[in-house]
Amino acid sequence: MGTLNTKIIFRFLGITAILNGLFMFIAYPFSVYNDENAKWGILGSGIVTIIVGLLLYFLNKPKSTNIQKKEGYLIVTLGWLTLSITGMLPYLLSGAIPDISNAFFETISGYSTTGSSILTDIESMPKGILFWRSATHWIGGMGIIVLTIAILPLLGIGGMQLFMAEAPGPSADKLHPRITDTAKRLYLIYVSLTLIQFLLLKVAGMTWFDAINHAMATMSTGGFSTKNSSVAFYNNLPFAQYIIILFMLIAGTNFVLTYFALKGKIQRVFQSEEFKYYFFGIIGVASIVSVIIIFFQDPNLQTTIEHPMVYGKVESAIRHSLFMVTSVVTTTGFVTADFTMWSFFATGIFFALFFTGGSAGSTSGGVKVVRHIVMLKNSFLEFKKALHPNAILPVRYDGKSVNKSIVFNILSFFIIYMLIFIMSSVVLTFFGLDFISALGAAASSLGNIGPAIGSVSPVDSYAHLSVAAKWFCSFLMLIGRLELFTVLILFTPFFWRKN
Repeated sequence: MGTLNTKIIFRFLGITAILNGLFMFIAYPFSVYNDENAKWGILGSGIVTIIVGLLLYFLNKPKSTNIQKKEGYLIVTLGWLTLSITGMLPYLLSGAIPDISNAFFETISGYSTTGSSILTDIESMPKGILFWRSATHWIGGMGIIVLTIAILPLLGIGGMQLFMAEAPGPSADKLHPRITDTAKRLYLIYVSLTLIQFLLLKVAGMTWFDAINHAMATMSTGGFSTKNSSVAFYNNLPFAQYIIILFMLIAGTNFVLTYFALKGKIQRVFQSEEFKYYFFGIIGVASIVSVIIIFFQDPNLQTTIEHPMVYGKVESAIRHSLFMVTSVVTTTGFVTADFTMWSFFATGIFFALFFTGGSAGSTSGGVKVVRHIVMLKNSFLEFKKALHPNAILPVRYDGKSVNKSIVFNILSFFIIYMLIFIMSSVVLTFFGLDFISALGAAASSLGNIGPAIGSVSPVDSYAHLSVAAKWFCSFLMLIGRLELFTVLILFTPFFWRKN
């Protein structure tokens, strides 16, 4: 494959840093309006980040602007690290989160759209910092890489390799033959839906500040809230919670299907096998089971978070069940109730949902529903082949035969995913977590979910984790967000060979 084009890599990291710095300036007015000391930290962070970006850009003029696969993988991984390193500056320089380990954890949790937090009193944070915290979700949601692809033609750089490495899921569906036009369409949908949700949440009774923060966190399937009790704070605003449920469902759906739905081609949505499994088979069934579990509990059962809710009414049970199931499946991580208090059976169901994920081509993390479909179909075919060894039985998805190489790739992904989960759980016990909490933290970090079980339940923060555990979970968030292979391939010796 030849020598790495390091100049194009550094130039791209420069663009990433410049864009990140510009986003920091958007957070500045929120601090100015509220007359916060944090405004100087936010302003200084933006200036420093842009200067670093400009230096990286102008000091690296590549002879060739062609990006090969190796450069693509490095740019995506290093781009995410660049975002996280520069993105923690507002926390550090403002003094909101003075510790580097905590600041990095919070930042990468933001960009990876995980939503795990080390903050124990969110509401005491400066408004500018809270906005920046939500903005890290929004930037990471669709991927700063896709945004940059949309402007790369202006710089004379092609971006197909980057899109293939960054786009969530086993394949990158294209809305348009030109990859840059695809990126622009995806971002137009992303921005439009964020604005629509913001307006709806404002109408539903949220303050304008809370509405914009929750809209950014929902569309990115991130889960950072401006309230200590997350969306449970709004248990007295059921309409607002239903709006968030709707937009979590949309955010967890393949954006290509969303595009077709907006174009009026609704039948394309319901023809999708993945959507039917995602919406009816997983979210629908799990929500119904959760409602039944709630009704079998003590009628006076209450949540352990602010604004306790008595689960006696049908509407209340349906809303909280649907909200929490959707939040976990789409890996958003918002909370209206503590599912670990519903029953051990409910906790087991939600833990299983940690390993589903949303749709490929959505902003959610996790394994992704399409992978489960292909694995299940392949498993059933193996039973058939045991009876008919000479039969040619291809795996079919959406009516089309799936290439064997894609099936093997999906099986490899799942095996590696589960191996990392098992090993990570053991490592986290070494770092001081009890076994249940280690299982929860590993599954949540790798799947970019947020709330988990044990001492990192929906009503707890990650503040009590040791420094080593926080850095380890940060690494899990990164590899989970970038679909394992993108990061792990950098640790293989053959990646660094010249040919």
